[in-house]
Amino acid sequence: MGRVDRSRPRGPLWVEDPVGTPRLPDPVRTAAVRAVIIASVTIVQAMVAFLATLTGSWLGFPMALSSIVSTVVATWGVLDVWVTRQVWNQRNGVVSSPSSAARALRRERRRERRRARRPAPRGRPARRLSEAA
Repeated sequence: MGRVDRSRPRGPLWVEDPVGTPRLPDPVRTAAVRAVIIASVTIVQAMVAFLATLTGSWLGFPMALSSIVSTVVATWGVLDVWVTRQVWNQRNGVVSSPSSAARALRRERRRERRRARRPAPRGRPARRLSEAA
């Protein structure tokens, strides 16, 4: 039997890795969970309707009708997720940080506008080098 070396300190049991995408907002997550539950119930209903039809049970026809209605409701649920997400983005805005290239281009355009707005210098025009000779 091997001995366990207890003299070495262990690392943490749980290490959190940074997530690439931020968590969904609460209303969007709620709508998404609702849509997944409705879609899973629809799939179960369709499966029961299929098996009841194969066995020749009287339950096949009502289950087929209810699975058609559930498909419409599931589609509505997916659209609800999409609309809720759009509304949340419009109300709360999307936080985005421009890349350094975009920032540099904006800075250059700003300089050009300032130069164009700057009034011409008053007084005698500056002499050119060719005239001085």
